[in-house]
Amino acid sequence: MTPVSSHSPHGQSPLRTVQVLGGGNARSSAHVRSLASGLVARGVRVTVCAPADADRTYDFSGAGADHVHVPRSSDPGAVAALRAACADADLVHAHGLHASFRAVLALSGRRTPLVVTWHDRAHAEGARAHLVRLLERRVVKAASVVLGASSTLVDRARATGARDARLAAVALPGARKAVRLEDPDRPRPKVRAELGATGRPLLMAVGSLDSHRGYDTLLDASRAWRELDPVPLVVIAGEGPLRAELQRRIEDEGLPVRLIGRRDDVTQLLAAADLALLSSSWESRSVLAQEALHARVPLVATDVGSMPELVGDAAELVPYGDAEALADTVVRLLGDPERCEELRAKGVRQAATWPSEDETVAQVLSVYDELTQPQPLV
Repeated sequence: MTPVSSHSPHGQSPLRTVQVLGGGNARSSAHVRSLASGLVARGVRVTVCAPADADRTYDFSGAGADHVHVPRSSDPGAVAALRAACADADLVHAHGLHASFRAVLALSGRRTPLVVTWHDRAHAEGARAHLVRLLERRVVKAASVVLGASSTLVDRARATGARDARLAAVALPGARKAVRLEDPDRPRPKVRAELGATGRPLLMAVGSLDSHRGYDTLLDASRAWRELDPVPLVVIAGEGPLRAELQRRIEDEGLPVRLIGRRDDVTQLLAAADLALLSSSWESRSVLAQEALHARVPLVATDVGSMPELVGDAAELVPYGDAEALADTVVRLLGDPERCEELRAKGVRQAATWPSEDETVAQVLSVYDELTQPQPLV
């Protein structure tokens, strides 16, 4: 049975929620698109506040939500625009740290309940890391409920001062689930040929070219793979500030690595790979890890953050920053088809334990009703 907001029956006006996005995070944007669609189907009025380019990419309007353009946080008019959009909201739900902080400022002086979802941890060093902690403290103290996409994020919220922090059911939206290996229409040979991986293993990594992604370690590991025959090709899909530095290393050291920039066909690229690689210093609910297991692509990932919680025994985990361990694990898997098949089977079983989109919407709706429904007199 599909849960429906308790505001809808008996002539009551539908619950009106405002979803706030910073606009720069693909994970939270895809989540809000899925959430908006599910909430609208259950009789909830949804307004998504995000930059216009986010609506063009994720089509919140196509999900039945109203879209209000709110510029990115660097724009001085962002908070004022958000405050106006939240004027008659029953509840505001912000996604990510910066969107949450703007929501706190916009709701200042109002009693509108604020729900915050943390999908990941903000990556910062030095003085900026101190600023991030200050923002986190301000946000969690103002929020009625903090939902964390992983237990590590829930623990972080509680340690920062959250009065109510809970584990969120965060589904991987159906559109992002990669094509399975058994799909007869899977365009594997064409994709591999395009990438230059015909007749050689294809190792796929996806993510922004930032320091926390651990690509230096990945490049270090790729030196060892030059000794294999045929030499595997490492393909990294993503863009970021380290592109020039990484490209220089690839060329100077003759590494079997290609940087292909930001792509909108990541699911197809991943489905064509022999192995998926994730070398980050910290992960919450990694989209790449989820897509790899859904696609039955063996995953080698760093043993950090909530990765063990997410993948269980369905992936090979290596210490962060250990290029030798990463290199050796990849070599072992490339030479052990039985272990790869075992990981594929375990990946399917592990993915079946993750929340569905319906379960995600149901949990969020129960939180909304809890915060907006009149409490019975005892």
